[in-house]
Amino acid sequence: MNEFYLPFFFAMIISYIATPFVKWFANKVGAIDVPKDERRVHKVPIPRLGGLAIYISMIISMFIFIKDIDIEMIGIMIGATIIVITGVIDDIRPLSAKTKFLVQIAAAIVLILVGVEIEFLSNPFSEVNDIISLGIFSVPVTIFWVIGITNTLNFIDGLDGLAAGVASISAMSLLFVASINGFIGVAIMSAILAGATFGFLPYNFNPAKIFMGDTGSLLLGYMLSVIAIKGVMKSVAAIGIAVPILVLGIPIFDTTFAIFRRLINKKAPWKADKGHLHHRLLDRGLTQKQAVLTLYFVSICLGASAVLITDSDAQSGAIILVIVTTLSFIAAIRVGLVNIKTKDRVEQGKK
Repeated sequence: MNEFYLPFFFAMIISYIATPFVKWFANKVGAIDVPKDERRVHKVPIPRLGGLAIYISMIISMFIFIKDIDIEMIGIMIGATIIVITGVIDDIRPLSAKTKFLVQIAAAIVLILVGVEIEFLSNPFSEVNDIISLGIFSVPVTIFWVIGITNTLNFIDGLDGLAAGVASISAMSLLFVASINGFIGVAIMSAILAGATFGFLPYNFNPAKIFMGDTGSLLLGYMLSVIAIKGVMKSVAAIGIAVPILVLGIPIFDTTFAIFRRLINKKAPWKADKGHLHHRLLDRGLTQKQAVLTLYFVSICLGASAVLITDSDAQSGAIILVIVTTLSFIAAIRVGLVNIKTKDRVEQGKK
């Protein structure tokens, strides 16, 4: 693990140093989040664009510490840059959901063109480590995965430090999984992403001095989706598909429930409400810090479960996945996450 410490701490320091400059820039260009409705928890205007510091740190660190900058890595950087440019524009002057969706498709296609795609799925119930080749379905499955995970981080970005902390924990979990599978380059990339996000977190934790904005949440989701493809889904381990689902459990479950809740209430999936998991925890009397720390703890437990099943046999891994999923669903019911009745105002294009 020694080879991951330096990339992690270097990225963390660069991000920590860059964030005040990004905050100044955000104020200069008017990228300010002004609370205009009851859904927003903060009460005073706060600059956005914090994700730009994460991006700067990540790109610099990747060029320094990733030894083999091949066509795949260049494609990943290009895709990340496309996402970040769109996020910066959106944080200054909001774009439509359709525009952001099309840009995300373009970023996913860039990955496919350089060979970063989901070519097969493992069968966790097979005793002989079967894999299911996706064939022509590889492209739509990859696009669906990249866009889906990219937006899950965006959906949970509703409390100070929540998305940044969950992304950091997820990146650290994927670091261990990639290392176990022997994907050293992917593990270094995970360490860089975790470090860059940790460096930003002191400015973003409650009370936040700056938000990451769509620039950050979309970038983190995009990079986590890429790391999952390269470091987990390309492994022939039968339990491979379960690992990223566990690692990204909180954003995946929260986004899934949000989409079904909004559709049942005859609302567009991208229209905001106050039914997210963090909102439910606040409704139960938790403070912002308590709610965020609770979700950090859950994310750590899910990440640890993912790491533990990485070396397990298929049947044991499948059983753990079913147990964790069932417990998560029960917990979601207990906090009212699956309550489809909402009285919240909505705002197009935001969480």
